[in-house]
Amino acid sequence: MTSTTPVPLAALAALLADGTRATFCLALLDGRAWSAGELARHAGVAASTASEHLSRLVGGGLLAEERQGRHRYVRLAGPEVARLVEDLAAHAGPGAAARPATLRAASAARALAGARTCYDHLAGRLGVAITDALTARGLLRQDAGFALSDEGLSWFAVELGAPLPGGGRRPLARPCLDWTERRHHLAGTAGAVLCATALERGWVGRIGSGRALNVTRAGHEALARLLGLTGLAADAAPLPVRALSGRAGGG
Repeated sequence: MTSTTPVPLAALAALLADGTRATFCLALLDGRAWSAGELARHAGVAASTASEHLSRLVGGGLLAEERQGRHRYVRLAGPEVARLVEDLAAHAGPGAAARPATLRAASAARALAGARTCYDHLAGRLGVAITDALTARGLLRQDAGFALSDEGLSWFAVELGAPLPGGGRRPLARPCLDWTERRHHLAGTAGAVLCATALERGWVGRIGSGRALNVTRAGHEALARLLGLTGLAADAAPLPVRALSGRAGGG
C-alpha cells in the first residue's frame, strides 16, 4: 500500500539531494549572508538556475532571505540548519573531496581541513585541537555529552574575557562532528563566543571569501597562553596539542 501523505523527512532530503543546492548550503556554513550572484558563481551555475534553487531552499525553511534593493541575500536559517548540514557532510564521507583534481583544489581542501568556520564556531584541526585543550584542562567535560565545568565558565569570563550569556534555548556547549577530522569540536553558545572572539581580536583571519581560516601571530600567542596550544603550523593546521596541565582529553 502506498501512502499519499507527504513525508517531511522525504521533502527535506529532496532539498539537499541536488548537487547545486547542497553546494549552496555548504558555502553558507561560513555563517555569512551571500548574494544570489555570489552563490551562482561559486556553484558555477546560471543566475536563473541559482534563483530557482534558492527559492526552493527558502521555501523549505533551510535558508532565510533578505532583500536590499535589487539584491537578494540568503543565509542558513539558524544554527540547527547548520548542524544538520555539517552532520550530513560528516556522514557522507570524504569521497571525491579527498582526491582534489587540481593544485588549487588541493590547497583549498588543505586550508579547510586545517581551520575553518562551521557556521558560527571553529572547526577543522584547529577546532578539534581547541576542544581537546579545553577538555585536558578540565574546562570542558565530554564524559556525558558536552558540558562546561564551573572552571570552564570562569575561564570564558575571566581568562578569555568573554562571559557567556545566560538564558536562551541554545545549549552552552554541544558536540559537532567534524567532517574532516571525524571527531567532535565545540559548538553551541560557547563555540560561537570563542569563534567570534578569535575573529574580533585578529587571532584568526579568513582566507579569501570562504570558510577557511589562518592563525595569525597574535593567535599563536593567545592560544599558547590561554590553552597551552603549541606547534600551530603556518597553514593553520595544528599539530598534536600539548596542554599545560590537566587530564588527558577525550573524544
